Amino acid sequence: MSKLPDGFESIEALEDFMTAPSDALVADLAATPGDIMVLGVGGKMGPTLARLAKRAAPDKAVIGVARFSEKGVREELAQAGVETMPADLMDRAALEKLPKAANVVFMAGRKFGASGDVPLTWAMNVQMPAMVAEVFKASRIVAFSTGNVYPFVPVESGGATEDTPPVPPSGDYANSCVGRERMFEYFSVRHGTPGRLFRLNYAIDMRYGVLHDIARKVRDGETIDLTMGHANVIWQGDANSVALRCLAHATTPTTPINITGPETFEVAKVAEEFGRLLGKKPKFTGKPAPTGWINNARRMVKEFGPPSVPFAKLIEWNADWVARDMKTINKPTKYEVRDGTY
Repeated sequence: MSKLPDGFESIEALEDFMTAPSDALVADLAATPGDIMVLGVGGKMGPTLARLAKRAAPDKAVIGVARFSEKGVREELAQAGVETMPADLMDRAALEKLPKAANVVFMAGRKFGASGDVPLTWAMNVQMPAMVAEVFKASRIVAFSTGNVYPFVPVESGGATEDTPPVPPSGDYANSCVGRERMFEYFSVRHGTPGRLFRLNYAIDMRYGVLHDIARKVRDGETIDLTMGHANVIWQGDANSVALRCLAHATTPTTPINITGPETFEVAKVAEEFGRLLGKKPKFTGKPAPTGWINNARRMVKEFGPPSVPFAKLIEWNADWVARDMKTINKPTKYEVRDGTY
């Protein structure tokens, strides 16, 4: 592996690094027949995943589908060679009109604001996946899910494994995400659709994520709640790469895989390290709970190898980005929420 940079001078430099494919990804996509469609490409991870796919497999068509409500996303994808198709994925007729790509990465869903319009949350997280699974029954489908489908587990346990029954503690978001998985499982069995259930917990880059949230609070002197005192994270570039590689590692019927870093970190210790790097003293409240949403990454590491960006480097990068007050997505992860209300 080439030497990792000390930091990123710009968003362009960050995204160029994040969308550079590994040899393993290039080989896996070369061994996976057909074009790639990314449903819900307009979110935090979708644009870089689509660009990564195109750079890894320039001879394949990579098609990004979304409503494209955010200005500039469609144009940037087109410049990177990604075909774009505007569509409302809740519209069955619109889904039917999309080309039946051999490979589908499903990234759509609803988390933030989930408790504000509960029926919409369930429709987007359960009904939409059911329609997608039916319409694209002849495709390979890698469906993004979340570690929130698991119950809280003891922080010293090493995290929930894929064999842990998906019974979340509370909240419409987490429970509807179990529903999303069940729909892909049902149609995978019914139609023999290969796939993977991509239980992500939590992807980060410099502009958003658990580490960004902690670093910003340390920098700004905000109090950090330690009740959710432990977490896992993974570099967004690594998460995107594994998602695309899962197309070559699909199973019939579809099966879950946890996607996260192998480390369970303590929020307080990470905050102290940010304090050292930023020259600030963190402020804390609360006491760490003995349980949390912790995922075990052993299966991911066995199938795909360890993440290319180690945890210590993620801390350094986030501290540098926050210290320079670089642009953020301004979407807090709300990792500290324990009652499932987002």
